[in-house]
Amino acid sequence: MKKILVLHYSQSGQLTEIVNNIAAPLMANNNIRVDFHNITLADPFPFPWPKQDFFEAFPETFRQMPVKVNPLPQAIVNTTYDLIIFGYQVWFLTPSLPISSFLETNDAKKLFKNTPVVTVLGCRNLWVMAQEKMKKKLLDLKANLVGNIALVDRHLNHISVITIGPWMFTGEKKRYLGIFPKPGVSQQDIDNATKFGPTIATHLLNNTLNTLQDNLLQQEAVTIKPFLVTTDRKANVIFSKWSQLIISKSKKGTPKRSKLVKIFKYYLLFAIWVIAPIVFILFLLTYLPLYNKIKKDKAYYASVAYK
Repeated sequence: MKKILVLHYSQSGQLTEIVNNIAAPLMANNNIRVDFHNITLADPFPFPWPKQDFFEAFPETFRQMPVKVNPLPQAIVNTTYDLIIFGYQVWFLTPSLPISSFLETNDAKKLFKNTPVVTVLGCRNLWVMAQEKMKKKLLDLKANLVGNIALVDRHLNHISVITIGPWMFTGEKKRYLGIFPKPGVSQQDIDNATKFGPTIATHLLNNTLNTLQDNLLQQEAVTIKPFLVTTDRKANVIFSKWSQLIISKSKKGTPKRSKLVKIFKYYLLFAIWVIAPIVFILFLLTYLPLYNKIKKDKAYYASVAYK
């Protein structure tokens, strides 16, 4: 019998629903045993978020500075799994701080070593660079990334920016002002995530996980939008400078830290509403000259390769 661990961290419950749907067909297979665990912290982050707390989490999240994670049950740690389905959120263009912290633990080092992994994202639309960071983390753990499923908000970037805030800060996933679409991954995409389960089961039972991602891509498990990749890359450079500035010039819980975080928040709004449209225009102007590179990048970022 093949053994699968479904391991994830979710605040709102959206990602829990996604991984549960992916796992449902696997649980129905008599040749597969599925275990579940939701990663928790010793000092949990709040949900809904107080607005200031959310932005205060930025520097440590982006820098992947670990916090204390509750240990996994020994029954899980002492089991050798044939596959781990690893679900995570993206915070500030980076795997969420609970996830990056967990990957630094001894539990993670033991579980992931020499184990095939399928990553599952449930997030807004800027996730590609976070997945690159995840690839590096898994490589350091000697894990074998064999698949990736990225379910994202399909709406225009600026619309998703408008709708995500009210959800994070109120905890209610509903139509903002009654006119905007619901935030996050659409319920249809969440419900349809069950389609990935049989594909994973087939490759696991046939010992062909090395070709799993090809089949997942045929099921539209990943969609790469070149402009968003460009935005993601540039934003990572900016976030790197801001996070370093805040951490080097202030301490958590001090007025100076709050002031710097507030300045970053206003800069972020300026970047989204002013700089991003300019970047989009420049992207369009260079699209044809850079077409071959963009095509190669799309293939790479949709894959499980890391370079």
